[in-house]
Amino acid sequence: MTQDPALQLLAEFLPELQEAFSHLPASGSGNAPLDAMRNVLAQVVSRMADNYPYFHPLYAGQMLKPPHPVARAAYALAMWINPNNHALDGGRASSRLEMEAVREIASMFGWKEFLGHLTSGGTFANLEALWVAGQLAPGKKIAASDQAHYTHSRISAVLGLPFVGVPADPRGRMDLAALETMLQSGEIGTVVVTLGTTSMGAVDPLPQVLELRRKYNFRVHVDAAYGGYFKLASNLGPDAASAFAKIHEADSIVVDPHKHGLQPYGCGCVLFRDPTVGRFYKHDSPYTYFTSSELHLGEISLECSRAGAAAVALWATQKLLPLHAEGEFAVSLAQGRQAALYLYRKIAQDPRFLPGPEPELDILVWAVKADTLQESSQRAQEVFERAAAMDLHLALAQLPVKCFAADQWPDACSQSKVTVLRSVLMKPDHLRWVDEIWNRLVRAAEM
Repeated sequence: MTQDPALQLLAEFLPELQEAFSHLPASGSGNAPLDAMRNVLAQVVSRMADNYPYFHPLYAGQMLKPPHPVARAAYALAMWINPNNHALDGGRASSRLEMEAVREIASMFGWKEFLGHLTSGGTFANLEALWVAGQLAPGKKIAASDQAHYTHSRISAVLGLPFVGVPADPRGRMDLAALETMLQSGEIGTVVVTLGTTSMGAVDPLPQVLELRRKYNFRVHVDAAYGGYFKLASNLGPDAASAFAKIHEADSIVVDPHKHGLQPYGCGCVLFRDPTVGRFYKHDSPYTYFTSSELHLGEISLECSRAGAAAVALWATQKLLPLHAEGEFAVSLAQGRQAALYLYRKIAQDPRFLPGPEPELDILVWAVKADTLQESSQRAQEVFERAAAMDLHLALAQLPVKCFAADQWPDACSQSKVTVLRSVLMKPDHLRWVDEIWNRLVRAAEM
């Protein structure tokens, strides 16, 4: 069997890292006996084998993309030192790598001046963005599409801010007319625009929301945790492309490198267009920041301890695969959408299925045709289970019937939802596997 490239790289470079500290006297690390550790790791392997094959292209359900080998190797290398990027005392080198990596992400969105840092994931990144929004517009409502991630309503509750859901259109995008009606009250302080919903991959109409901002004066937060890297993709449709072209006009942006950025969990990123919002983070520590007058990342973050290894892995990946349009990384994003469109067209031509909206990114959803809503939902569950038995792992979602041909189901009303199949074709090699995915899906539908 060919050795994993990450293990190969780790074996090559770990001794070099250890050599950098070889001048120190032996510390007597107190490791457990090797045989005891072997026994425990054997149990770990046994337990971890009870997993779906998230790394394989036949896993096409949830947003699980394998980290790049260089990211895994860099993360493991950094873990030998285990830096903490809260203060420079705990993460001198990794803090600087974080700043460089975040600067490249901000540049991808067209920002040179900004405030930003990594977080443990998109949830905390969105929490920070909405916390700042609440500081700037105390007591005002947060508005997000009904198809936005549920984290926004939950975060708003945690922050003590009122939240309102904006209806979505049949393509899963924020309904502009409904939003404007809500804005007329003057009670909304922030509108969350989702560039890539996690359910359908829908892209909210950011240019039109920005036009409304000129009229009603609210803050625009872009949740691009899932979809943000598609700013680099060359094959977006006109609506999605126009939205990403305007992302630099947002007040804050969240993107998750541990989704499309080829990173291990957890690695999120929050960015603010106005660097002066750092004043809201200001706090005193009696022992943390005294050793250097340079910026400590803990001074601009709500989180305290954060894994420096995540920053090292991200920096290494971006060095290997820079965030450039038409570069290797950008090409792989375009291939993901190409794969989704390819599978979508196969589904649309098959009489057993009912496609949802054409994919805007690399997520697609489809229903199973049946005489009733209940039967359609039941058949989707059956296809899901049969496909899994053939090692094709899809996902299920409950979506409004208006996103499909609702007249297919006489028992449906405008508020009805249907259980449908969902696939995320985000792995770099998914395009080559679409035919095999389709063949297994057809067999699952025929049983």
